[in-house]
Amino acid sequence: MGSRQYSPIDQILINADSALATLFGEPRGTGRPIPKAKTQTEQLSESERRQSESLMRVNHVGEVCAQALYHAQGFSSQDNQTRQHMQQAAEEESDHLLWCDERLKQLGGRKSYLNPVWYGGSFLLGTAAGLAGNRWNLGFLAETERQVVKHLDQHLGDLPTNDASSRAIVEQMREDEAQHAAMAVDAGAAELPGPIKSVMSFASKLMTRTAHWI
Repeated sequence: MGSRQYSPIDQILINADSALATLFGEPRGTGRPIPKAKTQTEQLSESERRQSESLMRVNHVGEVCAQALYHAQGFSSQDNQTRQHMQQAAEEESDHLLWCDERLKQLGGRKSYLNPVWYGGSFLLGTAAGLAGNRWNLGFLAETERQVVKHLDQHLGDLPTNDASSRAIVEQMREDEAQHAAMAVDAGAAELPGPIKSVMSFASKLMTRTAHWI
């Protein structure tokens, strides 16, 4: 990661470009290949295909939110090292966005119609976290990733057992998310108060249940 310092105008333009690419362009990714299943995905029934499609759409929305959160947290952070942590997390999450996008296409599915809403709301939350101070910013990152890991664990249980392709993607995403949480803790993340965790969990459930269908 480079140490170049960007002006506020540069950062605004970078974030605007990221938002447009996330919502309306092709996901960029870092070049990591899509995780491959150890066994080939068997023919999915129509109900299984719809189930996988809905779950991968929810995961795609989660990655849209992750792009907004981490870019906003980096933008509003006053600490250069924390800003770099957020940049690294956003870059790795861009792989997840690409993988979910590709798998959705393979399943004949579509993205959530509400992605701009999810992105905008997440960007506001990320900005607030960054303005709260370094330890709370990192704490928000750690708690977000812990909740995402639980969410992905549930999806691994809900995906059709013969959809090896989707499961391989979700498993790698889960591993990356756990590493992001550990990175934030090692960097000095504060433990968020219980009420804030509950609000985050409620917002996450609202997003996932809505994105399952819309």
